[in-house]
Amino acid sequence: MLVLLILHLVAALLAPSLVRRWGPRACLLLALAPAATAGWAVARTGAVRDGGAVAETYPWIPQLGFDVALRVTTLSWLMLLLVGGVGALVLVYSARYFRAGSIGLGRFAAVMVAFAGAMLGLVVSDNLLLLYVFWELTTVFSYLLIGHSTERRSSRWAAAQALTVTTLGGLAMLVGFLLLGHHAGGYRLSTVAAAPLPGGGYLVTAVLLILAGALAKSAVFPFNAWLPVAMAAPTPVSAYLHAAAMVKAGVFLIALLGPTLAPAGPWRPVTVVAGLVTLVAGGWAALRQCDLKLLLAYGTVSQLGLLAVALGAGTPAAALAGVAMLAAHALFKSALFLVVGLLDHQAGSRDLRELSGVGRAAPVLATVATLAAASMAGVPPLLGFVAKEAVLAAFTDRPWVLVALVAGSALTVAYSIRFLWGAFGTRPGMPATEVAHAPAAMLLPPAMLAVAGLAAGSAAGWLGGLLDPYAELFGPVEEHLALWHGPTAALGLSALVLAGGVALHLARGPLAPALAALRSPVSGRQGYEWVTHRFDRFAIHVTSVTQRGSLPQYLGAVLVVLVLVPGMAMVTTEPWRVHLVPWDNPAQLVVCVVIAVAAVLAVGARRRLTAMLLVGVTGYGTAMMFVLYGAPDLALTQFLVETATIAVFVLVLRRLPERFSARPLRRSRWVRRVVGVAAGLVAAGLTLTAAGARRAPPISAAFPDLAVTQGYGRNVVNVTLVDIRAWDTMGEISVLVVTATGVASLIFERSRTGPRPRRPRPAMPRAGRTVWLRGGQTLHERRRSIVFEVVTRLIFHTVLLFSLFLLFSGHNAPGGGFAGGLVAGLALTLRYLAGGRYELAEAAPVGAGTVLGAGLALSVGSGVLGLVLTGDVLQSVKVDLGHTYLVTSIFFDIGVYLVVVGLVLDILRSLGAEVDRHVEAAGEPGRGLTVQREGQS
Repeated sequence: MLVLLILHLVAALLAPSLVRRWGPRACLLLALAPAATAGWAVARTGAVRDGGAVAETYPWIPQLGFDVALRVTTLSWLMLLLVGGVGALVLVYSARYFRAGSIGLGRFAAVMVAFAGAMLGLVVSDNLLLLYVFWELTTVFSYLLIGHSTERRSSRWAAAQALTVTTLGGLAMLVGFLLLGHHAGGYRLSTVAAAPLPGGGYLVTAVLLILAGALAKSAVFPFNAWLPVAMAAPTPVSAYLHAAAMVKAGVFLIALLGPTLAPAGPWRPVTVVAGLVTLVAGGWAALRQCDLKLLLAYGTVSQLGLLAVALGAGTPAAALAGVAMLAAHALFKSALFLVVGLLDHQAGSRDLRELSGVGRAAPVLATVATLAAASMAGVPPLLGFVAKEAVLAAFTDRPWVLVALVAGSALTVAYSIRFLWGAFGTRPGMPATEVAHAPAAMLLPPAMLAVAGLAAGSAAGWLGGLLDPYAELFGPVEEHLALWHGPTAALGLSALVLAGGVALHLARGPLAPALAALRSPVSGRQGYEWVTHRFDRFAIHVTSVTQRGSLPQYLGAVLVVLVLVPGMAMVTTEPWRVHLVPWDNPAQLVVCVVIAVAAVLAVGARRRLTAMLLVGVTGYGTAMMFVLYGAPDLALTQFLVETATIAVFVLVLRRLPERFSARPLRRSRWVRRVVGVAAGLVAAGLTLTAAGARRAPPISAAFPDLAVTQGYGRNVVNVTLVDIRAWDTMGEISVLVVTATGVASLIFERSRTGPRPRRPRPAMPRAGRTVWLRGGQTLHERRRSIVFEVVTRLIFHTVLLFSLFLLFSGHNAPGGGFAGGLVAGLALTLRYLAGGRYELAEAAPVGAGTVLGAGLALSVGSGVLGLVLTGDVLQSVKVDLGHTYLVTSIFFDIGVYLVVVGLVLDILRSLGAEVDRHVEAAGEPGRGLTVQREGQS
């Protein structure tokens, strides 16, 4: 199963390249991925025939008890056949549905295969949290597929509505999963099933939250509005997502958890009532539609309601009928959607008011559609009839449910006839619609699906034997699937349903006023728009109240909450009772006083540069505290970070006024002082409280030994960053890359990945005058410092070599990739300050984005290397090289080095060079390192 998931991932990654090379025909090759899923399921039929299971487990996060647990039982086996088989046929269909050069075809193919892989993972997950991961992946991929036609507003709106509804439902479902898993002591389905159900409101809350996610995913009342709107998607998407895959995820979850949660109080009432309302309302709405695709969409909503009723009832007979209907619906509804796509593709319309005589022009297509529609209506000997009769038989003991089922099923027959009559009938007085010849690649998939429904109905007994193990989870199965049970009440009801549906179709003229009148006063789209509009208004109101554009107010609000909430809780612990040693060395007191004085002076400073330098003093003082406490590595890093921060501040301050704005009023000033002092006291108290609250030995006590035995280094800090806590570092450098990209996007008016600025040709230097920096010649004379240029030229390469020394020695001595990268970045800062933006381009003739990407890729690659060599991601490996050795974590550290260098380079080019260009364009030569053009003095 894991191999199948990887196959889908690889196919999705290769899809854009394959489409660029072969066009739509690449879909034929990509269809092999879901076809492999269906083939794998067929090969495992014997393993699940008698209630067996196929399981695979791969450890992932053992500390949290989280593993990749995959398991195939009868229910998931059926879903694998549908997801894989229908997915493969839809991709084959897509090879001719899309024309060569279609916009976004590569993206469509990639997302379609990725969606098939996500559905595969969803149905085989044996862990609730893993199931949720794949659940949300299907949500994201469906958003991309529904919104495939990005140039159409309706497509974007439909995608956003589907994403919003299903995501909110998924979040509710996750909370329900967490409640169940916490009570059961684990998130494996077997663990949850074996544990006794919680009682009272706890169980009711968990069940309602889970059902909210399931009903939202399957578009069951009250979440049924998004599915018809989603018909803005291309027809292959509708045939797969909205017939066989995505919308089946919700009812699949109901079927999966039914054996465990059906006895819970709200489970049966919610699923049955919501399903019946959806069945009847969807069927009634389908009779009003003139767009064949919308007719099928409302029919799908109706059928999903029927599935919710059958799979949520919690009885063996209903469960068996439900899984049979699950299979039947996927086959006939996928086929019908593909037929509609063919009509739209070959006849140029899917409006039944514009079609006439299509059945005579395309008899094979009409035959395929008739088979599929007959299965939808429940006509023997098709699988739809077998499943529908089983559903009616399962509820003969519940009269009110049976009445609603009969009514809804009669509506199904009526809109099935309406579909065939509208698509293929001949209307008097209308010219025959011209229909182009249907390509075999488009006709074969719906034909295979329709014939599969006929074959499965004829072999109902054999199919029932395969599905019985699922129904037996609810109890003994008394009546099995069969095409003929004799003259039973269910058979009579089936005949009544067919007769009622025919009568509704024949009375369509007199029923037209009733169809128009009996409808919800507010459509689903209008309701969704009203809710989202109200949320937007509420957000605007909250924003107008809280977001006043004042940074001091924002910071003050954060600090006040810090003082009131954790601060008050901290007071109850009385941290002042902890015995403290004031200092270990009198020098620590001196440094502490310097830090405090600098902080107080920074608050009262009137000039921005003065305040920035005073804040820098507090940073350098902190570094001195590290030195006095014997932490040279931390001290080195703090010194470098503070220096780099001051350099960034200098770049920013060039564009700000020299002095701060008007000082606040005296009353406001005292309020700020009180809040600042209180926040400082709370921060100190929380530090003492956290240190004194420890009850278990700190894990850091083992780091020195781990650094030597597993990280093969004596510098505990560096080994912690690149080995012991490498995942944390990976996340941090990823944030650095995102931050650099965000800063650059705010500054650059043009692409930052374009060519580096070309240095203008300066005037010829005077005879005997040495050129120390090439870019320095471009600066105005009053902005140049020959001494600075000479010093920069002399020390630049030495500083770079020192940065490399820190990089490669950091595993066993103070340094490392972060410190080395900062030193290299400071060397580039020197070049920029001495020679301007053209000198920076001379020093680093490569894009910052390239350096950032290379660093991140190298760090990720080192994790893959550890996985290949040891089986664990980011695990260090020691490679002996005779008298010395190499530790593979050095490659991770080199990646960190490049990311830091790229970050500094990006800041210099955005806040430095690009700001200089803005200054020149604005005619403010006194505000930056501006260039002296040829002919200027």
